[in-house]
Amino acid sequence: GPVAETFRVIQGAMSEEYVRTTQGVFQFELSGDEGGTWHIDLKSKGGSAGFGKPPVTADVVMSMSSADFVKMFTGKLKPTLAFMSGKLRIKGNMTLAIKLEKML
Repeated sequence: GPVAETFRVIQGAMSEEYVRTTQGVFQFELSGDEGGTWHIDLKSKGGSAGFGKPPVTADVVMSMSSADFVKMFTGKLKPTLAFMSGKLRIKGNMTLAIKLEKML
């Protein structure tokens, strides 16, 4: 589905440089189609992204619908706007959340 595909693209776009400069682990709690727990690990060597809890404790937990997640990662929904309108809830390290937004 679209969420799995998005994480596949993220995994493919990962580089050691992103891991080195970000040093953060992001957990996504998605609702709706393909809902559940997904992660982007930009702290462990090589990084990883996919379904399930991250291999290490998340620095940032973001909750949103799977539809909004796909829109956000395809550039159709600005993360700041999603957050301001209540579509995106963020717990944890806001500085890292902003770093992830820059990476998008």
